[in-house]
Amino acid sequence: MSGQERIVVIGAGAFGTALAAVIALEGRHPVTLVGRDPSLMSDLRDDRVHNASLPGVPLPDALEFSAEPDAIGEASLVLFAMPSQAQADAARHYGPYLAKDAVVVTCAKGIDKASGRLLTEVLEADLPHHPVAVLSGPGFAADIARGLPTAMALAAPDQALAERLANALSGRTFRLYASTDRIGVQLGGALKNVLAIACGIVEGAGLGDSARAALISRGLAEMSRLVEAMGGRADTVRGLSGLGDLVLTGTSHQSRNLRFGISLGHGEPADTVGGPLVEGAFAASVAAQLGQKFSVELPITDAVAAIIDGNLDIRTAMERLMTRPITTE
Repeated sequence: MSGQERIVVIGAGAFGTALAAVIALEGRHPVTLVGRDPSLMSDLRDDRVHNASLPGVPLPDALEFSAEPDAIGEASLVLFAMPSQAQADAARHYGPYLAKDAVVVTCAKGIDKASGRLLTEVLEADLPHHPVAVLSGPGFAADIARGLPTAMALAAPDQALAERLANALSGRTFRLYASTDRIGVQLGGALKNVLAIACGIVEGAGLGDSARAALISRGLAEMSRLVEAMGGRADTVRGLSGLGDLVLTGTSHQSRNLRFGISLGHGEPADTVGGPLVEGAFAASVAAQLGQKFSVELPITDAVAAIIDGNLDIRTAMERLMTRPITTE
């Protein structure tokens, strides 16, 4: 088949499984889902359903499964779909098995907490001979796996590669838009998680939909300032990986970040409501540090980080945000 790619998705959680399923469903490219648990991968191969992460969603017959790292050896495209804080370890574990010309795509939405680096930077450091792209945007795993219409952004170091990847991974219900702004796409994906937590806090504290709308719009302004300061394009965050993803995760109860924020808004301590499993909980403090490093004001991000760390209560946070100096829009 002309233009055929061999695709591997590493990470057998909900999102990785959904990506592998929707790509395999098209039947244009061989697709393998790779995970570290041999028992799980065997069950997925036999049962064709991921009961723990995507219950009731049948997996395509064409999708292959493996727990062996050498299963990635012939892949031309390798998607890293594990959580953001596991990407560095995955690069070291799977790196030796990558084909010489393999392209790596990070599919997590976060910032490496240990180093403060974007995930493309983390992967490039450990995989210096492989181009690294990023997939981000508004898409819940269950929607993707069920074949519901979803559009996301795919950013690569150059336009030709971005278009190649977008064409290879897109299908009838899963559409990718090519970009070369890896900084903007990644920061949009990471910061929207922080802002979704803020939206949840607003909801949990009963502050109203008007407050949520103001938070989303001012949050986008924060995103734009940091993206520009770090060398990305401000208009990127007004697209799928910024505004689109924020609207989804800041309003839908499918969002783990929103639900986490709602619990905080109810007065529950961060360490008792699943913070370690929430990408935005990791990203908040790192993003706040980036704001300081690049001299960018991020008042909402700073407030969320302080609330999660237990250094600020919600009432005081709201008072500080509402009494900031009046500026132009």
